[in-house]
Amino acid sequence: MKIQPLPPLNSLVAFESAARNLSFTLAAKELNVTQGAISRQVRLLEDYLGKTLFERTTREINLSPTGSHYYDTVREALLQLAHATGEIRHWRGAQQVTVVTSTAMASLWLLPRVAEFQRDNEEVDLRIIAYDHVKDFSRLDCDLALYYCRTPPKNMQVTPLFAEEVFPVCSPGYLAKHPDFCEPTQLATGTWLWLEDPQRDWISWPEWFQRLGYKAREPRHRININSYSMLIQSALSGQGIALAWSNLVDNYLQTGALVRPIDVALHTDAQFCLLEPLGRSSRQSVQRFRSWLMEQVANAPEDEAQSG
Repeated sequence: MKIQPLPPLNSLVAFESAARNLSFTLAAKELNVTQGAISRQVRLLEDYLGKTLFERTTREINLSPTGSHYYDTVREALLQLAHATGEIRHWRGAQQVTVVTSTAMASLWLLPRVAEFQRDNEEVDLRIIAYDHVKDFSRLDCDLALYYCRTPPKNMQVTPLFAEEVFPVCSPGYLAKHPDFCEPTQLATGTWLWLEDPQRDWISWPEWFQRLGYKAREPRHRININSYSMLIQSALSGQGIALAWSNLVDNYLQTGALVRPIDVALHTDAQFCLLEPLGRSSRQSVQRFRSWLMEQVANAPEDEAQSG
């Protein structure tokens, strides 16, 4: 018996991505198509169903009641299809470990270390995906995720990796041109490298001053950058002072590529965390990578002590 009615299948994929991200732009990026293509596919699906799936405003989209109910069904069906496909392709993917993290965590902490893991685990294929704008961690399609969290997300197994410590850094050359930095308020005479990013978890310069008990300052100059890894590269090239997270810049501090112009740091309750989907059976390859990851975190203080 013919299975019917079936909606346009490409539209289902576009709808699932747009609904999960609550963004046509992010869905387009995820599926490697244009935003207009996502919009057309969603409209095609809505016309087919005769129902509105999204409530649209000039700034955002949200699922309509019908869209929310349909999303649950579509996502479950696509997950089952993906699972069945994965089972057939098991011979290719059993040793693959998918890790999702932010661009900053990937470029500054994880990628410099993974060569060691790959050297000792040649049969494991690592798949590292950098994704910054996560609205719902529980919907990440991955084996493991590494993210900075002020509030641990629900519906995930959360393992703290290291605590947050935030302090200013700059290049030795930049500090040589500004030798009068002795206390936080004097940093305002320099150029601040300012993270311009919609992620609100990252501590900004005004918040850093306020939480340390200082009156918020305005810098003489500032450079706005929308990527934390690019911001650190700007600090390395001597363009100004950046707010640094200790575990992300420790290697640069150890080598002397970056220095701390003042010995003041903000310690908070926020942490970088290992996030794992609940209810997913963990393959041996995933457990192996997880164990290696925790060893890296456990050995980090020893490495820092030895380098000092």
